[in-house]
Amino acid sequence: MGWLKRIFGLEKPPSQQVQPSAGTTTSIPPERLGLDGEYDQSGLAKRVALAFDQDSQLGDIDTLWVAQTGSTVVLKGRVPSQDLLKKMVAVARSVHGAASVNTDEVTVS
Repeated sequence: MGWLKRIFGLEKPPSQQVQPSAGTTTSIPPERLGLDGEYDQSGLAKRVALAFDQDSQLGDIDTLWVAQTGSTVVLKGRVPSQDLLKKMVAVARSVHGAASVNTDEVTVS
């Protein structure tokens, strides 16, 4: 199904914009920048979900959820390995607007 579809009910946009284009962030805080350059309260979380979808090493893990609190990406749920969690944190941190990644609510099983 994919991260973006499962969590937000959205299909991958044709532009697939994980990182905003230059000039689109003039009046929108980076953590609120949506997939198409518009203001979106959950913009960062959606762009992180899209980044997960675009990474061939990260399949959709239906026991994990992506959210955000301000510029902090929040991962919640369960992952099968610590290595996978580390990869996900690295991908999430690489998304423009992500100041930190909170994994306090993630268990490894």
